[in-house]
Amino acid sequence: MLFKTPARSNSFPTSNSLTQTSICAQDITMFFKSGREEIPILHGITWEAQRGSIQLLMGPSGSGKTTFLSILAGLLTPTSGQVYLLGQEITKLSRKKRTTFRRQHIGFIFQNFNLFPALTAAENLEIILNLKGIQGKQARYDAQFLLEQVGLDRYANQKPRDLSGGQKQRVAIARALAGNPPLIMADEPTAALDSHSGHRIIELLRRLAKEHHCTVLIVTHDPRIQDVADHITYLEDGILKPSPPQVDS
Repeated sequence: MLFKTPARSNSFPTSNSLTQTSICAQDITMFFKSGREEIPILHGITWEAQRGSIQLLMGPSGSGKTTFLSILAGLLTPTSGQVYLLGQEITKLSRKKRTTFRRQHIGFIFQNFNLFPALTAAENLEIILNLKGIQGKQARYDAQFLLEQVGLDRYANQKPRDLSGGQKQRVAIARALAGNPPLIMADEPTAALDSHSGHRIIELLRRLAKEHHCTVLIVTHDPRIQDVADHITYLEDGILKPSPPQVDS
């Protein structure tokens, strides 16, 4: 059922240290090729997140936030470096095994929703639950419960085309929570939400972290989320900063 409780590194973290962290990135470097040119995106990032924490990744547009998030989620492979999730090094896994790991352990909230247009809100959740081994009545019950958590239980039978941008965002958030993933990774989860819905989602993410030991990593520009964050990481030009980037006056 939903909200079930899931399970300091040096250059090469030990298995003991990894059990104390949910996410551990070691010396992550990323280049993208443009013709013959290699464009640097991330520069030797080392970073970790403890279990049950809310982590914010902030910085200006083009700083590499979404790229870093995608690498941590196993959606992209870094040029060099290692990523450990729940003690498993995912950077050495095959693409197929990474997909399986992500499906089992990560709820990912995409900035552009990524809903199935031909399915209802409830069916968008049920298909993810089915992939995680939850079938039939239990899947339907869980989907309805998740939609209730984000304030959309009345819209269970609506398809994405009949929902507003904010409602589609909330369906995407509910889908990410399907199957009790121990890791939630979100790219601007409150960007399309009004003040009331935004606060509701922030509180839901806070509960997942504090009451159910889920680790929540959020890329955001939303200052409302800062109040519930355990740690804020700033990224500028692909480099981690200890404080917000300075703006020249």
